[in-house]
Amino acid sequence: MENSSGRTPKDDASLRVTSPKTRAAGIPAVLSSAKHGVRRMGVRKTWKTLRTVNQQDGFDCPGCAWPDPEHRSGFEFCENGAKAVAEEAMSARFTPEVFASKSIFEWAGMSDYELGGLGRFTHPVVRKSGDDRFQSISWDDALGMASERLQAVEDPNRAVFYTSGRTSNEAAFLYQLMVRRLGTNNLPDCSNMCHESSGKALGSTIGIGKGTVRLSDFPKADVIVVIGQNPGTNHPRMLTSLRDAKRAGARIIHVNPLPEAGLERFKHPQDYMRLDLFDDQLADLHLPVRIGSDAALLHALQHLAIEAGAVATSFVDEHTSGFDAFANARQDLDWDTVLQDTGLAKEQIELAASMLNASHATIACWAMGLTQHRNGVAVIQEVVNLLLLGGHVGRPGAGFCPVRGHSNVQGDRTVGIWEAPTEAFLDRMQEGTGVTMPREHGYDVVNAIRAMERSEVDVLMAMGGNLVSAAPDTDRTAAAIEQVPLVIHVSTKPNRSHMLPSNGDVLVLPCLGRTEVDLQSGKVQFVTVENSMGIVHRSQGRLMPASKDLRSEPWIVAELAARTFGEDDVAWRNMAEDYDAIRSMIEASIPGFDAYNDRVREPNGFELPNPPRDELRFNTPSGRANFSLHGLPDLTPKHGGSHVMMTLRSHDQYNTTIYGLEDRYRGVKGNRRVVFMNAEEMAERGWKTGHKVNLISHWSDGERHASDWRLIPYAIPRGNLASYFPEANVLVPLDSTAAVSNTPTSKWIEVSFDGESGAEATAEE
Repeated sequence: MENSSGRTPKDDASLRVTSPKTRAAGIPAVLSSAKHGVRRMGVRKTWKTLRTVNQQDGFDCPGCAWPDPEHRSGFEFCENGAKAVAEEAMSARFTPEVFASKSIFEWAGMSDYELGGLGRFTHPVVRKSGDDRFQSISWDDALGMASERLQAVEDPNRAVFYTSGRTSNEAAFLYQLMVRRLGTNNLPDCSNMCHESSGKALGSTIGIGKGTVRLSDFPKADVIVVIGQNPGTNHPRMLTSLRDAKRAGARIIHVNPLPEAGLERFKHPQDYMRLDLFDDQLADLHLPVRIGSDAALLHALQHLAIEAGAVATSFVDEHTSGFDAFANARQDLDWDTVLQDTGLAKEQIELAASMLNASHATIACWAMGLTQHRNGVAVIQEVVNLLLLGGHVGRPGAGFCPVRGHSNVQGDRTVGIWEAPTEAFLDRMQEGTGVTMPREHGYDVVNAIRAMERSEVDVLMAMGGNLVSAAPDTDRTAAAIEQVPLVIHVSTKPNRSHMLPSNGDVLVLPCLGRTEVDLQSGKVQFVTVENSMGIVHRSQGRLMPASKDLRSEPWIVAELAARTFGEDDVAWRNMAEDYDAIRSMIEASIPGFDAYNDRVREPNGFELPNPPRDELRFNTPSGRANFSLHGLPDLTPKHGGSHVMMTLRSHDQYNTTIYGLEDRYRGVKGNRRVVFMNAEEMAERGWKTGHKVNLISHWSDGERHASDWRLIPYAIPRGNLASYFPEANVLVPLDSTAAVSNTPTSKWIEVSFDGESGAEATAEE
């Protein structure tokens, strides 16, 4: 299956490797932002968009979900945000005529970077079963075809509705309402592949599946632990908050297998305007743990906290349960196992413990470095254990901070994009909307792929995103999607998911982007989003749409629902004409959205309730925060692999969108088909920079092969490897998932090398 249509094609481009950087942002970030903007949008449009992004009267960045400060500067974006805006507001157009000029097989032969540069969709297109090219179709015919097929589905559970995290609250709410009106909870979304483990871990321990910190907590923290996260590349605006915290006296501990420039030194580009020429050291301590050993480190830190008497006794007694059993389990520690698993020296762990034990306010931040493991839920609960010991909940400068990716992935879940809703959620939704809610839980991403491969799905609709590239096990995922009789994409630009040679029909419905004016019935609309810290605020595009034939996501959903169900239960078309009506229904259906239309018009929006933070109230069965007991995972490869590999992003990408071919901070340029390997291990094998290898991943169901990867020596622990997502997703087994959350284990892939050749890259020192 090496030539599966879902795979990113092999890359023969030259690879250039230089020394990794030790400082993030600064002048290079300014130049990179300007270059991408001008290349994609031109000078005037670049200036207009970058002056509008993340402003109170502008649009929310389509990149990450890091919150906006209360007092914003005139340029409130990071390098990756500038790239995300440039990708959406690009001048290139991918018209039906251009789409029809090549076969689906020719488009599939292009790289993700090339596909992303083709331009914005301008008009609906369709590819009928048996055809190899897309053709133009009218909106009337496209929506007629989609509604007819939805009406023909005999069992609603044979339809699946995927959602990307950039979908607005208004579009997501209408989407889930349409799906539940159809009669199913099949609402898989990108959360299933990233922070599902966080939601499950936090929900059962502190009673809310979200973080508990505000942006204003960072300068009040004594210690900030950044574990399993690389903010310099994935959430660059977070570096400003870390810098402010550091200047206020906080100490930062960075736990990650690789050193990352963003946690070493940081220079805010706008400091130059204030004649501030000095950069800031961020991390006081880097702990380069072996992949998967975070739990062992956390066990040791918990043991040392109890041993040192650094337990907030009154908090633990009044607000937690399970402490005695937990403390007994941590009384003894197998230091040999901890040191072997982590690869750290005992002195390094003790230094981290001394910082934490002296802290009166600790924040823990994490991302997919924790969530995408077999023990993803358990290891996050170990983070909870550590902070509960010190009472670091509900006090200024302290709390949990799962750092979300997409700019509204948290908001989508809040308003109902959830395949496993609680009965209480469905009861309130039914009361607020008047729609009878289905009660059987639906498919998450992994189970949806399994259902498609069993030919148990008649319709797949994707509200944004690039499912085939984002999901694990690329060959298996692509083959599953290709069997679905009708696939509907709501998209702004072409991506690999559009280019699968499916056996069924494929519709592409082009939608407005965040940057664009949304005019409905002669009135300009705005949408709302929720950031990582529970702030709901407005977003309003200012650019003219890329085409007069684009439609907004709320309009597309409402019109499809009206054609499918009529206007008997919900006034779908009325809500699409005025988004205030959607927000009024959200207010009636979801707690915390009181006076939604009024409060969201305030300059900085409003904050959703957060009982652990606001009231030290925990919505668990006991009414207390729960300590958890977990053993340590066995870090020995079980299926024949010689190494453990994790996937990561380059600095020139955001999720599946590839902005360019340069990972500036890691010193890689020109080729993404690379594997970072321990430099000493490479030298022992006689391998040099650019050495070509073939990779095999090992799982209980067999092997997965991917050829022609180039090795790069790097500061990564022995026995560990790292490679870029989504190219390496082909090696992630679909059935290797986290316990409880079912999140794919993209940070734990057992691999070995199969064959080798002597090609080398050009190394620039």
